[in-house]
Amino acid sequence: MARRGGSRRWLDEHFSDPYVKAAQRQGLRSRAVFKLEEIDRRDQLLKPGQCVVDLGAAPGGWSEYAAERVGHRGRVVAMDLLAMPAIAGVDFIQGDFSTDEGLEQLDQRLGGEAVDWVLSDMAPNLSGQKAVDQPRSMLLAELALDFCHQRLKPGGGLLVKVFQGQGFDALLASMRGRFDRVQSRKPDASRGRSREVYLLARGFQA
Repeated sequence: MARRGGSRRWLDEHFSDPYVKAAQRQGLRSRAVFKLEEIDRRDQLLKPGQCVVDLGAAPGGWSEYAAERVGHRGRVVAMDLLAMPAIAGVDFIQGDFSTDEGLEQLDQRLGGEAVDWVLSDMAPNLSGQKAVDQPRSMLLAELALDFCHQRLKPGGGLLVKVFQGQGFDALLASMRGRFDRVQSRKPDASRGRSREVYLLARGFQA
């Protein structure tokens, strides 16, 4: 009964969420795009002509936004385990970037081009058990950080979703060891009770 009640509360919250309603009105793929938009406007991440990799891209809101920002002179390469309807200006690969095969697919598609930004809004399939979900979420963030090695251009950046809890401080220390500056962002579109935050890292030390 508690689980059904929790699901009901989530549905009520979801469908009354102003960002969900705004995404529906604007024909956007998800409310998550407002998180990236707010961070981008505040911190001036994306610029025309840049090369962006979007990890865990489905349903595609971040990829679509990034493609608009980098324009026809830039490129967006996106990957997800799930299928994703085509987006103009986005080169999508259905695969698992955490595997050697997935990395090889991404590297082939990039063709040796250095990346300006790695974006990751990934989260694991949540079980509701913090002891299980937290390590899974931290692993995804660590894999996104590892992906930057030998792919991100000097001075490039990483924006990654993480959940505060066990492993957070260690990840933050690892990021500070590879980037000149790491900041935490909690956009308005991120639900207040959620433990999610976004770590924004700039100035990659190649």
